[in-house]
Amino acid sequence: MGDLTADRFEWSDYDGVLFDLDGVITPTAEIHEHAWGELFSAYDYTAADYLEHIDGRPRYDGVRSFLASRGVELPEGDLDDAPGDGTVCALGNRKNELFNEILDRDGIAPYPGSQATLDLLGSAGIPAAIVSSSKNAVPVLDAAGLADRFDVVIDGVVAADLGLAGKPAPDGYLLGAARLGVDPSRTVVVEDASSGVAAGKAGSFAVTIGVDRGAGHDTLLAHGATFVVDDLADLLGSDHPSDDTREER
Repeated sequence: MGDLTADRFEWSDYDGVLFDLDGVITPTAEIHEHAWGELFSAYDYTAADYLEHIDGRPRYDGVRSFLASRGVELPEGDLDDAPGDGTVCALGNRKNELFNEILDRDGIAPYPGSQATLDLLGSAGIPAAIVSSSKNAVPVLDAAGLADRFDVVIDGVVAADLGLAGKPAPDGYLLGAARLGVDPSRTVVVEDASSGVAAGKAGSFAVTIGVDRGAGHDTLLAHGATFVVDDLADLLGSDHPSDDTREER
């Protein structure tokens, strides 16, 4: 598959598809980035910080990585710390609080190209899973009306319960494939983060598709993407156009 390109790719050639959620299925990356920006406003946070230190990582790893970039050291704290700024865990919990406030206020809708892709997979009987570092994957899927579209959801809650290493380790994707009952060599990974495409490569999946929502084609390719598209609509044939006329959510 080393020479595979977007124009030669067919979903029906594979047995299953594993999707990241934020930035691939729904534009929740925008909500996450807004929440992170508010959380770290005192540290001159920029959009580049999100892509370099946070995107695709488990929440507390993102806190640690960003703070390290500013030379800031905080105690780890405990997972049940009250939202605040005194510990890594308190900051992570405050970020989660901010995220849910924005989600409840503004709602979320899937990308049209991603919705059309899910429709295509459903019609073809190809099983799909979500593999996300976020602990908010289930409420996001509920808010987007997609809770019944995925056979398996591996999220930050599952990862914490099982002690799975976060992306770029392939553990979550390998578990997703196992729970779908598909072999990684017959499975597609779809990611928008450099850490996520690196996880797909590390897991020896058949194809790792990079979706460029800002990370950059070259960056995604350098970290392990088989090929990169700007949107999943780019992989839909003329018989399956993306629908941008769905009801506003």
